[in-house]
Amino acid sequence: MLGEGACAYFRTGSFAAGARLVPPRRPPELARRISAVARQLGFAADPTMLQTVQVSIDALVSAEVMPFWRAVLGYEHRADSPEEDLVEPRDRGPSIWFQRMDAPRPQRNRMHIDVWVPHDQAEARVAAAIAAGGRLVTDAHAPMWWVLADPEGNEADVATWMSRD
Repeated sequence: MLGEGACAYFRTGSFAAGARLVPPRRPPELARRISAVARQLGFAADPTMLQTVQVSIDALVSAEVMPFWRAVLGYEHRADSPEEDLVEPRDRGPSIWFQRMDAPRPQRNRMHIDVWVPHDQAEARVAAAIAAGGRLVTDAHAPMWWVLADPEGNEADVATWMSRD
């Protein structure tokens, strides 16, 4: 499970072999069927390859800034949360989440990247980012998310589905 729902990655060796995994069904039935076919064909799931990326924009009044981002990106409102999320209609770009702020925070970035990974991959991703020169800002919300920063203070969250409602 990632931020946008169930995901899987299978190393099939070729496009043709991968195409055999996709029957004409809809999620979540599609996900279950693909996983079953992958097992039958001997393909192992590889959760280390999974992630989704979300751009988070801090906003005092989301309704005032969302129309600009919707227009400039060509995005649409997310069906289940239209008041706070925009999505790329062709499922090719990251989602945009408008995080409500109570007051301006000029000392902090107004945008950050959320990188959603499988819960069992999160700590390794955090460790890799720190080893690459980043720093841990806070793990107060772990295992839901860890806040990291690059050497200049630009923030990114490593997020999972764990402990969410």
